[in-house]
Amino acid sequence: MSFLTRFAHALRLLLHLFQGLLTCALVFPFAGAAARTSLIQRWSARLLAICGVRLKVRHVDRAPERQALVVANHISWLDIFVINAMQPCRFVAKSEIRQWPLIGWLCAQTGTIFLQRGRQREVRRIFEGLVMSLNGGHRVAFFPEGTTSIQGTVLPFHANLFEAAIDAKVTVQPYALRYSGRDGLAPAALEFVGETSLLQSVMAILSVRDFMVELIILPPLASHGAKRRELAQASRQAIADALENGARPT
Repeated sequence: MSFLTRFAHALRLLLHLFQGLLTCALVFPFAGAAARTSLIQRWSARLLAICGVRLKVRHVDRAPERQALVVANHISWLDIFVINAMQPCRFVAKSEIRQWPLIGWLCAQTGTIFLQRGRQREVRRIFEGLVMSLNGGHRVAFFPEGTTSIQGTVLPFHANLFEAAIDAKVTVQPYALRYSGRDGLAPAALEFVGETSLLQSVMAILSVRDFMVELIILPPLASHGAKRRELAQASRQAIADALENGARPT
């Protein structure tokens, strides 16, 4: 791909980010919840298209729960927008994302809850907010690995926030995310691990722009009578099995 082509794609992405900023600043204050949800969904789908990512949604059991704690494996910064393009959620994300240029502010305006690790009081405050959001009928999502990993590897799940589903008496909805290139293999350009910066990741993706992401909606897990570690382990196992075996829709 030529430099001019990459520059054109980068410019389109930058303009799309500024459009999102203007929408959050000028439209969101006057829009109802349904309108904001629709705007987030369309904007996220458009971002994927600009990055050359095609979204395929597969239902292994049934359509996703309307009120649930959503958990997924974590590969790329694109994961949030993949899920939002299918059905917007309130996300819990590490506090570092708030510092990302443009994207951090957009995430904050669309209801992302930022979690500062290692501060127990902060975790408790976030936890109480999650329970309130779930009780209010919202879908809340987070990545239990706590960081991105190379596709094909599912790191251990942190169990703390699974307690919110138990307290709110809602199901846990696992999603499995899998990216592939034209050759069907995991694209190296999507790797967002180690010292890779956000800018480096964005430019790598725009240099290829030919990916498919499969979002596999797995059967929900009942939280009633369960323990948070059991929910974390069951969610991780369901996602790992789907990625390893290629879950088939029913």
